[in-house]
Amino acid sequence: MMLFLLGPLLAFLPISFSSVSFLSYPLPGYSLQWYEKVLQPTPWMFALKNSLIVGSLSTALATVLGTAAAFGLTRKNFPASGFVLALIVSPMIVPVVVTAVGTYFMFAKLGLVATFSGLVIAHTVLGVPFVVITVSSTLQTFDNRLLQAAYGLGASPIHAFFTIVLPLIANGVIAGAIFAFVTSFDEVVVAIFIGGPQQKTLPRQMFEGIKDNIDPSILAMSAILLLVTILLMVFLGLLRRR
Repeated sequence: MMLFLLGPLLAFLPISFSSVSFLSYPLPGYSLQWYEKVLQPTPWMFALKNSLIVGSLSTALATVLGTAAAFGLTRKNFPASGFVLALIVSPMIVPVVVTAVGTYFMFAKLGLVATFSGLVIAHTVLGVPFVVITVSSTLQTFDNRLLQAAYGLGASPIHAFFTIVLPLIANGVIAGAIFAFVTSFDEVVVAIFIGGPQQKTLPRQMFEGIKDNIDPSILAMSAILLLVTILLMVFLGLLRRR
């Protein structure tokens, strides 16, 4: 089953080294010209830079907001925690096209369409559920008596959180941040609705390239993204082992 699911991901790798401008097997020859093309300033590097900017900013916001939300939701005295949690994770359940359309109409009234701010906010909303779920699962094993001891010794809630809670749940926070970044970096539907020409992200550039004109440069960029994803998952696996 793993070979059946992952096999197609490896099928495009040889074509990315093709010496011709069309997709075909067997390969008439080998060349690195398509990797050289994707490393040019436009359009691929421009889209990659936008994806990295949006992904980094939305990940930072999602990590802060998601960690704070998870910490609050796991407190026993938090009212209606189940309803709030369902509201936070709803972007994972609602079809992304519905989220994109609703976000577009709301952001249009706020003047956030075709802006980096609007795209960052939208991707933050999509990334927060992953942080909340990951950090919440980590907090399930946290001993609340450590906080009580800190309060008894005179520590403020903020000081106790940063010096006691955060170091103990750091692995969960980092894992949630990685999932939030991958979600933003891979998202295309919201980027199409919210982003303008100057906010074109890498997935959107790939989608438009497949729709308009397919050449092996798309496969070359796909190979690079596959390598980056593998490295991120290896890093996440090392965190889980720790």
